[in-house]
Amino acid sequence: MGELEAAWLAAVQGLTEFLPVSSSGHLVILQGIMRVPRQGIAFEVVVHLGTLVAVLAVYGRDILGLLAGAIRRERDSLRMLGLLALGSVPAGAAGLLLGDRVKALFDSPVTASAMLLVTGGLLFATRWARPGTRRPGAVSAVVIGLAQAAALLPGISRSGSTISAGLFRGLDREGAARFSFLLSVPAIAGAGILELRGLDSAELGMHLPVGFVVAAVTGYSALRLLLRFVRRGRLHLFSWYCWAAGIAGILLIVLEG
Repeated sequence: MGELEAAWLAAVQGLTEFLPVSSSGHLVILQGIMRVPRQGIAFEVVVHLGTLVAVLAVYGRDILGLLAGAIRRERDSLRMLGLLALGSVPAGAAGLLLGDRVKALFDSPVTASAMLLVTGGLLFATRWARPGTRRPGAVSAVVIGLAQAAALLPGISRSGSTISAGLFRGLDREGAARFSFLLSVPAIAGAGILELRGLDSAELGMHLPVGFVVAAVTGYSALRLLLRFVRRGRLHLFSWYCWAAGIAGILLIVLEG
């Protein structure tokens, strides 16, 4: 893989990882339509790390505050870390129990396109979600965690489903986004660690640092952009893109025969 191709693929990953349009859905559809081969494990690891850096750049102060508070045994910090651990359970369990079945869906562009339509419906429904003042609790953590588990399916946006779940649970917009992206840290880090098992030294090259930097920069920009939409109550606007992409994917796949 050349540096330009790495930069393009990393930019797509960085943008779609955080915008509520499903990076996995785009990957599966592109592979089905354009016959794009799957990239090497090393490249997948570095772009995941790049997007993780983007989250840390935005929420690093929150994370450090939680860890420092936990060391000082502050109740609020311990409570939040416990809720994040609880919210991580559904996706972890689903990955272990249904991993092979979920992987099989990554060979189905039609499924990914259909799930993009579902994501669009979920985002559109947030128009009627009235943000409240509720703090995340055990029930909210489980509900948001289940939404993150559903996002293992190609075409279901992780950020879109988890933020929407938080809004439906009565969290305020800032709190729903914050919990969603704090919850993404172990998810993204865990995915990167799992991919390390298949790392091949033959895949190493200059395209990797290029991919890392581009994924980090585009991911940071996408995350900042999404937060603006969430704070203004405009998350539903992304539904139109998801519907257009899903319908286009299905039509193109059918026409390809």
